[in-house]
Amino acid sequence: MKNIRNFCIIAHIDHGKSTLADRLLDFTNTVTQREKQDQLLDNMDLERERGITIKSHAIQMDYEYKGEKFVLNLIDTPGHVDFSYEVSRSIAACEGALLIVDAAQSIQAQTISNLYLALENDLEIIPVLNKVDLPSANPEEVSDDIVDLLGCDLEDIIHASGKTGQGMEEILKAIIEKIPPPKGDPKAPLQALIFDSVYNTFRGVETYFKVVNGEIKKGEKIKFLSTGKEYNADEVGTLHLTQTPKDKISTGDVGYLITGIKQASEVKVGDTITDAINPTKERIDGFEEVKPMVFAGIYPVETEEFEELRASMEKLQLNDASLVWQPESSAALGFGFRCGFLGMLHMEIIQERLEREFGMTVITTVPNVSYHAYTKKHPDKPILVNNPSDLPDPSTLDRVEEPFIKASIITKSDYVGQVMTLCIEKRGLITNQTYLTTDRVELSFDMPLAEIVFDFYDRLKTVSKGYASFDYHPIGMRPSKLVKVDILLNGNSVDALSALIHADNAQYIGRKMCEKLRQLIPRQQFDIPIQAAIGAKIIARETIKALRKDVTAKCYGGDISRKRKLLEKQKKGKKRMRLVGNVEIPQKAFMAVLKLND
Repeated sequence: MKNIRNFCIIAHIDHGKSTLADRLLDFTNTVTQREKQDQLLDNMDLERERGITIKSHAIQMDYEYKGEKFVLNLIDTPGHVDFSYEVSRSIAACEGALLIVDAAQSIQAQTISNLYLALENDLEIIPVLNKVDLPSANPEEVSDDIVDLLGCDLEDIIHASGKTGQGMEEILKAIIEKIPPPKGDPKAPLQALIFDSVYNTFRGVETYFKVVNGEIKKGEKIKFLSTGKEYNADEVGTLHLTQTPKDKISTGDVGYLITGIKQASEVKVGDTITDAINPTKERIDGFEEVKPMVFAGIYPVETEEFEELRASMEKLQLNDASLVWQPESSAALGFGFRCGFLGMLHMEIIQERLEREFGMTVITTVPNVSYHAYTKKHPDKPILVNNPSDLPDPSTLDRVEEPFIKASIITKSDYVGQVMTLCIEKRGLITNQTYLTTDRVELSFDMPLAEIVFDFYDRLKTVSKGYASFDYHPIGMRPSKLVKVDILLNGNSVDALSALIHADNAQYIGRKMCEKLRQLIPRQQFDIPIQAAIGAKIIARETIKALRKDVTAKCYGGDISRKRKLLEKQKKGKKRMRLVGNVEIPQKAFMAVLKLND
């Protein structure tokens, strides 16, 4: 046990975590020349295309130091704020962390928030200054920033480059000398923490775990504490580049387990595995429950694919425990699921993974957040409003509260004005402004979560020319003046397009939505009125003109009354058509409502 080290790599997006992990794998000869490739641990197509890490990846390395053999379990984590739950799970399985800072970009918002996550779990932090070979690198200044942040010595900071492989030996030496070996009792009953799982079509659910106490042997009977179900450990092993079966995994080590479970819902991340014959009494404190930030409906395009979509969602939830969902139905779209995501990027990734990995074509509704509504009858009993249609009748409504967040934005001082303008436009209140260095400022805002759900992140990157970094955490509910804006097509309300909007912006957004829908909905044989309404009051209207068929083409010459007669006949037909006509809404119309500023 004293020769095992469990550590993860944490950093902001694009600070070079995956590249550094590649170099560590090269240096310890974990991968052969033939297996080498960039972003080796990012094994999902989506990760490679976008150049971001979406999933944490665990891998074991063997390294000899001063004549002793050490086992190093590395977990590479994502950097984007939407995948911070992956980071918290990885941290739960580690005793130390490499905190990587880009020598050109210095400390960013996500660096700080991931660092706090690690410190809360008492992890040993090893600071690494990456990309020191870049011409734009500024190692002296960034080293001072790291010293201010961590309170460490300048000598503790390791200078490295994921590109050239500089500093790898120093990093491995620091891991072995500074990170403590795992604590635990090999003689105690088995106690193992599940920190990840994945669905394999041929072998069922593969569970990734860390043994806290005791040991797990191949073929023994094991039990999952949260469900109380028992299984046979058909195969246990360690996670090298490919899975390596072993006879047993002992205290402090990380491995995988295959039990032939076919039901995805039986495995829960954060659960405890124990021996069925001699079980442990206590479950391990897992990680906090995930708090979804953004909600949206996901519906199958073909209604009969509902059950297939449910199975796909279950398998996806295994691999991404931060996805939360429950069945719901909509008048416009039939049966589907109400899903909770950690952010807009998370939602986009889930939708793409459903299409790529499971071949499901889905429609996603307009994302929103959860509100609390209070009625005059029960002014202290909140009603949870996940969908605008859940909002009580305005005549009985006392008040509505919406979730607020504390946003921390780090940017260059040149862009402070533009960033402030954007945040104030999004109903933000500035609470603090700190100059970290002469040209880097940290701005703190209290903002409604609903305002950052749509295009805030994109616009922030635009106004700051890509230099601003953004991080947030929830600070509770606050009363707000919200109204429900309904969209009526041909006089019928489309529940999937209705939204809860702040009263001051309602008219502007209603008008924008109508204009956008007019461009996107195909023309029919009859006029289609598009209206935005608050209750019974129409606040905006656009009309999609009918496709005209020239019925008078065959009348040449003769009396005008013949033409008039034909036109009257056509008018009656159009009127009748409009009464029974159905308007098909394309998927891009649902998504376009989000990008109203484009």
